[in-house]
Amino acid sequence: MQRTNFGDMACSIARTLDVIGEPWSPLILRDVWVGYTRFDQIQADLGISRKVLTERLNHLVDSGILERRPYDSRPRYEYALTPQGAELVDLLMVMVRWGDKWLAGKAGPPVLYRHHACGEFSSVDLRCAHCGEPMHAGDVELLPGPGARE
Repeated sequence: MQRTNFGDMACSIARTLDVIGEPWSPLILRDVWVGYTRFDQIQADLGISRKVLTERLNHLVDSGILERRPYDSRPRYEYALTPQGAELVDLLMVMVRWGDKWLAGKAGPPVLYRHHACGEFSSVDLRCAHCGEPMHAGDVELLPGPGARE
């Protein structure tokens, strides 16, 4: 069965899903972000099949989200976030906030995030890049952009 190519759609959400919409991809990015940078570490943490992990890593490298770095004289690699990948981790932090609020249950969030700048435990907060006010779905108007279809 052929997968729909979301990357060809005139929609930034669809294009982003084309890169990380497969369920393993955000978890792989999370693992690389927290320091599991080698294939065997990621595979052991996620319990993912080697075939699927290879496919996902290749896709993320080809998409410019991760880069492969040799770490041994044999052809063995570790993975690092590119600048694009680091920005995708920001998206994952928004997902964390939602999951902590709606899915954590009585036990509470599984991970706490301490902000380096102030030393406090916190979560991301969406704000307007221009005025600094909170910015949520009900606070915006959608207008056609320069890349919109006619």
